Amino acid sequence: MKGGFTIALSFALQSHKMGSFRRPRPRFMSSPVLSDLPRFQAARQAMQLSSNSAWNSVQTAVINVFKGGGLQNNELYTLNENIRRLLKSELGSFITDYFQNQLLAKGLLFMEEKVKLCEGEDRIDVLSEIWDHYFTETLPTLQAIFYPVQGQELTIRQIALLGFRDLVLLKVKLEEILPLVQTKVPASIVQMLLILQSVHEPTGPTEGYLQLEELVKQVVSPFLGLCEDHSSSGSTCLL
Repeated sequence: MKGGFTIALSFALQSHKMGSFRRPRPRFMSSPVLSDLPRFQAARQAMQLSSNSAWNSVQTAVINVFKGGGLQNNELYTLNENIRRLLKSELGSFITDYFQNQLLAKGLLFMEEKVKLCEGEDRIDVLSEIWDHYFTETLPTLQAIFYPVQGQELTIRQIALLGFRDLVLLKVKLEEILPLVQTKVPASIVQMLLILQSVHEPTGPTEGYLQLEELVKQVVSPFLGLCEDHSSSGSTCLL
């Protein structure tokens, strides 16, 4: 019995001694990561708020430009800085898509509605005036605002011109009015058609591009289009 008691006592002492080398378990709530979580969330929210504020300033400026307004002193610098900040945020990858599908579409809708208020040759005159302002004022300003956006498949200029083609020109039924024109087609209309024809989608000729070629044929002669007689089954496209 004495020997058994001695062994048991020795084992207990050794167990106690070994336990003294164990590191205490870290308390879960004392983790430095969790303790920094509120500060991290606050910083994240501040960044998102800053991004939204920056983007709101860009949206306001773009819509104002479409309505015929200009930029204030030093506003272009501020807008460029806001876009640079946005490009580094979670919104960065969506800037071009949002510009194309929201801002540009909304701005061009103003122009389409203004053209459609007129009929006959008056519609051509209004379209000519709108194109002149768009090409000489609106387009350069949009390019300047979105200058920090680089390396995209299509440039801001190309996106804006394709948008004008699809959302304004091809919506106002110009093909029905041109044959009725008794005077010479305004030079601005010819310029518009040729400039828009020079812009190509990376995926190849679209239905919108082919419709544009039909309009160009009515004002330019002789004319050799990208696709000849595309309505027939044996049509070919020049590459």
